[in-house]
Amino acid sequence: MATTLGPLGVFLPISFTKPISADRQREAAVRLEHAGCRTVWTNEVVGGKDALLQLAVLMAATERLVFGTAIANIWAREPQHMHAAAAQLAEAYPDRFVLGMGVGYPQQAAATGREFGRPLATMRDYVRRMDEQTWPPAPDVAYSRIIGANGPKMLALAGEIADGALPAGRPPEFTAEARTTLGPDKLLVVALPVAVGTEPAEVAANVREHHETGADHVILMPPMDVGFESCMAYWDELAPRL
Repeated sequence: MATTLGPLGVFLPISFTKPISADRQREAAVRLEHAGCRTVWTNEVVGGKDALLQLAVLMAATERLVFGTAIANIWAREPQHMHAAAAQLAEAYPDRFVLGMGVGYPQQAAATGREFGRPLATMRDYVRRMDEQTWPPAPDVAYSRIIGANGPKMLALAGEIADGALPAGRPPEFTAEARTTLGPDKLLVVALPVAVGTEPAEVAANVREHHETGADHVILMPPMDVGFESCMAYWDELAPRL
């Protein structure tokens, strides 16, 4: 899957203050594809939007873009539902989907009326339950599962029960540790915070440093408070230069 993702991707800009219409999201995805972008990621919290439904809309509007969730929140849907939705996307759009998922925060569990519990045990049980029988059966299609992991214990669990890990906002030293923990054959996706307006040469240097320390794929992650169009204009500028 690392080959399919390519070395670099970007987050589709988001807004926490107002909804972005489906038309604007589709236009943005097509715009990124035409600019030469290879992989686009989207986020998810509990409420507001469903990342997997969002990607179904965007994948239908594009021809080649690979999409991933960074991350799909485990409290937003039941494990079998997560697997069934992911498998349907993977069946409909072969080699164009990666499921990144994470345990999130206690308040997100509380928002759904559930106990957060111990993060490692919660994630292990969730992934186990993803493969329980559903009715009707989910498509028998393989897709990559990676786990959001910003600490050594979750990294080790990702290496054990998933296809890789997705740390966010961590320095290259952590990327090196993650590669050592995961081993050479697991997918290591790194989310790199980037301020809109940063010089392309500086962005390229930061991306290169994470690749040199073990990342397979780096996601450029804008600040949460950046405007949708401001971020899209910046991605337009960066895409052909990176």
